[in-house]
Amino acid sequence: MTQSLKKNRIDVVDALRGFAVSAILLLHFVEHFIYNVYPEATSEASKLINQGVWDSMFFLLGGKSYAIFALLFGFTFIIQQRNQENKGGDFGTRFAWRLVLLCLFATVNAAFFPGGDVLLLFAITGLVMIPFRRLSQKWLIMGAVVFLLQPIEWLKISGFNFMPELPVGEYYQIVNDATGTGNFCQMIWANMTTGQLASLYWAVDAGRFGQTIGLLLLGMFIARGNYFNRSIDFWIKVFLTGIIGSFILFIVKGAATETLKTIFTMWFNLSFTAILVSVFVILYNNEAFRNMCSGLRTYGKMSLTNYISQSLIGSIIFFPYAMGLAPYLDVASSLAVGVVIMFMQIAFCKYWMKSHKQGPLENLWKQLTWIMKKKESSTVMA
Repeated sequence: MTQSLKKNRIDVVDALRGFAVSAILLLHFVEHFIYNVYPEATSEASKLINQGVWDSMFFLLGGKSYAIFALLFGFTFIIQQRNQENKGGDFGTRFAWRLVLLCLFATVNAAFFPGGDVLLLFAITGLVMIPFRRLSQKWLIMGAVVFLLQPIEWLKISGFNFMPELPVGEYYQIVNDATGTGNFCQMIWANMTTGQLASLYWAVDAGRFGQTIGLLLLGMFIARGNYFNRSIDFWIKVFLTGIIGSFILFIVKGAATETLKTIFTMWFNLSFTAILVSVFVILYNNEAFRNMCSGLRTYGKMSLTNYISQSLIGSIIFFPYAMGLAPYLDVASSLAVGVVIMFMQIAFCKYWMKSHKQGPLENLWKQLTWIMKKKESSTVMA
């Protein structure tokens, strides 16, 4: 029974991660990977369709798909820590090195994504998990609540504005202009430097920096408590809480002043994320839905490979240095292209996993994570 529960938990986490990464892909295609160039609407109907696609995609997935990704990043850390503890070791120092490697992956991804990369945000905020790894569930949930409450924003509102004004718009304009030149080298350099700063500055301004830390700690809490093994009744309660919270916060954030809007928007996104996760877990208990998620499970197991490759593919499709189709693909068409790319990635994942245990970048990350230990072992044997 324990083995069955463990397997089911891993399966649902892989599928949920696959859902999050596929949702991120679709959002990135809709927004042309932050390259803000679109064709003029040819009719009022097409304008309404494009606006409807944009609004619905960002209402349903914007700020939520990333949140699921962050939550599961914290979840995975506890699994890795637990595996090392079972072997009599500790994953803290190794994880710090793993985050350094993630910075390198983030830089590669950012080269093709004007506006920075969430992987760098994970690499920086992920350091917080290391001192929390041995603390009790009480400290984990307290830490998660503190950061999810948006303390930085409350300090700003209270008048203790210790943050300087960040040039987010200016930096995004620089990377957008560099992309528009069609000069590959200029684009790459701007994306990997100014773009990364723009992304981090935006994360701080938008309340996402603190929220990410809270989500990582919450993911650790969920892993420790085996919450994905809880009964459907538990997840129904999560769903109902998310529904009530989202309804209230949607109204409140609409009426809030600009200073409070960031806080209520982050809380709304969190509540809506609870809806998405709970519905997914509840449906996953149905065999037919589980079978439908086979592609997402495989997709989730190769999340790093899929996340980075989607940026490369998107840049080739939209940016002037390659195909340059951004001026010809409206929002609805871009979404359709994104769906095609998603299914192509899923097909590749299924093909790859037939003969490999991990995706190519996942395996590289693992090999580099433990490379120092291998060298140490070789030295001792010599």
